[in-house]
Amino acid sequence: MTKSPKLPKSPKSLQGHLLLDSGKLRGSCFHRSVVLVCHHNAEGAFGLILNRPSDNKVGDVIEADLPALLHDEPLFGGGPVQPAALSYLHSGTSLSAGTVVGNVLSDLSVGHDLEELISISRNDVPGRRLRVFAGYAGWGPGQLDEEMRREAWLTERATLDLVFHSAPQGLWGHLLNARGDWQSRLLAVSPDDLSWN
Repeated sequence: MTKSPKLPKSPKSLQGHLLLDSGKLRGSCFHRSVVLVCHHNAEGAFGLILNRPSDNKVGDVIEADLPALLHDEPLFGGGPVQPAALSYLHSGTSLSAGTVVGNVLSDLSVGHDLEELISISRNDVPGRRLRVFAGYAGWGPGQLDEEMRREAWLTERATLDLVFHSAPQGLWGHLLNARGDWQSRLLAVSPDDLSWN
């Protein structure tokens, strides 16, 4: 009896995880970033940088009749790919049956359609959370897996509280400190420019 050939192990999907710059991305647009992986499969990956709020409000850059709540939402820089592309994360949007279904986490969805975004923002749903992004982070087939092998990223499981963190600029340091090991804590307090040491 012949043995069947061993198939290569398919990479684990990182959908629903946070990627944290491990300190090896200095000089890139991902330096000290926290990225939510929204989709990850054999064809590539799509994510949004969570800790880069811009100085703009959504209404400053989208020319449409927006509800006041959406108009005044801060606009985040989601990544370097297609900086004019619209994406948004939302939670607490219920279906008629009362269940919440998400395509990133069980209770978190990503969308790209402006009309849907306007509709979501018009519905006053208790506990609903929303964040709007311009641009995104994208990886081709195997690219993110290769970056993981090079240990460019640390990973943490995403939660709604982390995705919608009240102090997004400090999220990278917060997550590193929460890891508890001395290497992560040291990285969290290291100067942005190592020549300052």
